[in-house]
Amino acid sequence: MKAGIHPKTHPVCFRDVSSGKNFLTKSTIKSDRKETIDGVEYFVVVRDITMDSHPVYTGEKRFVDSAGRVEKFQNKFRRKR
Repeated sequence: MKAGIHPKTHPVCFRDVSSGKNFLTKSTIKSDRKETIDGVEYFVVVRDITMDSHPVYTGEKRFVDSAGRVEKFQNKFRRKR
């Protein structure tokens, strides 16, 4: 790599709120929270959804209620006479 043109990377721990799992990696992102894991200090970045909890990766099917969406749209954009 060419020196001086790339951003510095730091050890980062991405934490999934719903599953509580940690994903340890290097990234350019920083946070105010730091935590020492296995003797290495990581910036902790908390996420609502990661690959541990996202339905695409878990194979979990979620039902999205779409009933009433068309009516809601039509009511919102109905022409007023």
